[in-house]
Amino acid sequence: MDVDDRDDAQNEEGRRFVALTWIRTHDWDAEDWREHALCRDTSPELFFPIGTTGMALEQIAAAKAICAQCHAAPQCLEFALMTNQDSGIWGGLTEDERRQLRRERQAAASAAV
Repeated sequence: MDVDDRDDAQNEEGRRFVALTWIRTHDWDAEDWREHALCRDTSPELFFPIGTTGMALEQIAAAKAICAQCHAAPQCLEFALMTNQDSGIWGGLTEDERRQLRRERQAAASAAV
């Protein structure tokens, strides 16, 4: 059976095949911001600190300092927000800061309606 024929087909056990589709509203691969990101030349561990105290605070500050110098930070942040990245430093913001930014954007969108 071809994959294209599966939409309404059943297998030998009588189970129906379900076609799943993922619709991308934005082609993140079409943009080259990742190629220009300063974090490409930095250990990924720096951008994914464990915790929010002690050494993690130093990692967060160091990661944010790199993001502050990076021309790709705005695109990085938008990517993280649109793809729901829930850990790490993206575009200069921590997980908590991105959650707050999402809440603020949602509130602004709701108020505009």
